[in-house]
Amino acid sequence: MYASTRDANEKVTASQAILKGLANDGGLYVPTEIPSLDVSMEELSKMTYQETAYEVLKLFLTDYTEEELKNCINAAYDSKFDTEEIAPLVDADGAYYLELFHGPTIAFKDMALSILPHLLITAARKNNVKAALAGFADVKGTRIIVFYPKNGVSPVQEKQMVTQKGDNTFVVGIHGNFDQAQTGVKKMFSDTELAKEMDAAGYQFSSANSINIGRLVPQIAYYVYAYAKLYANGVIAKDEKINIVVPTGNFGNILAAFYAKNMGIPVAKLICASNENKVLYDFFSTGTYDKNREFMLTSSPSMDILISSNLERLIYRIAGEDAAKNAALMKELNTTGKYEITSEMKEKLADFYGNYASEKETADTIRDLYEKTGYVIDTHTAVAASVYHKYKKDTNDAETKTVIASTASPFKFSRSVMDAIDPKYDSLSEFELVDELSKIDYTIPSDNRELQLFVDCLKNIFYYTIPSDNRELQHPVCESEFYDHYTIPSDNRELQPRWMKSYTGTHYTIPSDNRELQRECKPYIIGRYYTIPSDNRELQHVVERSVQQTDYTIPSDNRELQRNVLQMLPLTIIPYQVI
Repeated sequence: MYASTRDANEKVTASQAILKGLANDGGLYVPTEIPSLDVSMEELSKMTYQETAYEVLKLFLTDYTEEELKNCINAAYDSKFDTEEIAPLVDADGAYYLELFHGPTIAFKDMALSILPHLLITAARKNNVKAALAGFADVKGTRIIVFYPKNGVSPVQEKQMVTQKGDNTFVVGIHGNFDQAQTGVKKMFSDTELAKEMDAAGYQFSSANSINIGRLVPQIAYYVYAYAKLYANGVIAKDEKINIVVPTGNFGNILAAFYAKNMGIPVAKLICASNENKVLYDFFSTGTYDKNREFMLTSSPSMDILISSNLERLIYRIAGEDAAKNAALMKELNTTGKYEITSEMKEKLADFYGNYASEKETADTIRDLYEKTGYVIDTHTAVAASVYHKYKKDTNDAETKTVIASTASPFKFSRSVMDAIDPKYDSLSEFELVDELSKIDYTIPSDNRELQLFVDCLKNIFYYTIPSDNRELQHPVCESEFYDHYTIPSDNRELQPRWMKSYTGTHYTIPSDNRELQRECKPYIIGRYYTIPSDNRELQHVVERSVQQTDYTIPSDNRELQRNVLQMLPLTIIPYQVI
């Protein structure tokens, strides 16, 4: 069952909570208890994303049948995602980035919005209502209206919305910010006269943003999945705790991580990362939530929020699930713009660490991570990564394995990302920026051997590092014209002789202990810059016969070769001084 955060007497089923979106009193629906996972981590580690999602959702959405849930899950997490993993993990610079942007709109919201319409339609059928909101275009019996801040989204975000096809979709840009848009929607939900008018027309309102529990619950699944995959890959031991870093605006995504922890996932710290709209950082630092401040427009617009609606669900919990106490705090927020929690409530926030990143710190993090690893992240993820660095500095906790929620593709915020990497890109158009970004942003998972084998066909992977234990790829890569800077593992003797036959190996360094290859090197033009070990007299002698060795330096103590070189025609090593 689900209860309102503001009225202890309002109880509804899961499907009713999803269908209504917001409680009658303006509160948010929360589960009356957070269930524990009833499958072992050993079992979870062998599951697909879809299977993991079912194990989580079945515990929260208890009035949905197994068939209904599996139909919803399979319809949601299918080929519309560009990877079968749905939410892959990428190891970069000491953290594990949970990529939540492989859906149709290349943002983390796809993880929940892909299933919400199916949950809503099922809920409508179960509760005998005529229609419910859906998140997809042309879903029968639904209409969706999107409000967005006209000047508060990136150009790519805006184009995605205003070009959306579908006879049942409507997009409205407002002159205001996200908080004003969300407040307006909440007012419509609480308008009883409007509700009567909607009912007469055979419709009712529901919400597709994270105030709807149907948006929140599916997000829990990817944190369970991430932990299970870390365990499956041997990164963590059984019951080993991890940290989770989440770039946070409306507080729904990090609340899902909090629920995952309370389900039994071993989490040490939930790290709440804010941008310059640091209302949450101030709250965790002081216990006072105060939205009375300047609203900042940043390069991470999805976090430009001063009223974090989902924080109410956490407040309700740390208030001992006292609906009256929570309602009083929310009323205070509505009338004065701020509230202060008690010291007892603040003690219950020990699971959280909060900090923020400035615009400069966000850009620096994007550039530094790219220069260090070649991995490109968007601005929201960069806020999280920057705050994670601050967390390590503040706590000296550099040992705990850490998952960073990567909430959007860098392509969604290409201008901010490319400007951070190099200001030279600032003069390019949005589409030109996307083209440039596509040349540098391609990361192949280290365990994907099939893709590694075909990487030599991709012209943009000049600096790709092939895993040192993948001999199968090390061999064919030498035949690709693009690998001028590829370094062959020193213990791969089979590939070393083949590599020198490729003109791309001009700067290849042959291991000093491979005499066989040193001898064979002499006929090839690639040997122009080859340095022969000083103790290999055999090769020092034969190298003189190759006219290509124009840059070869004969050791000063090899008098025999010094004499022989004078007899060479043409005298390509002149000027040469005999001592």
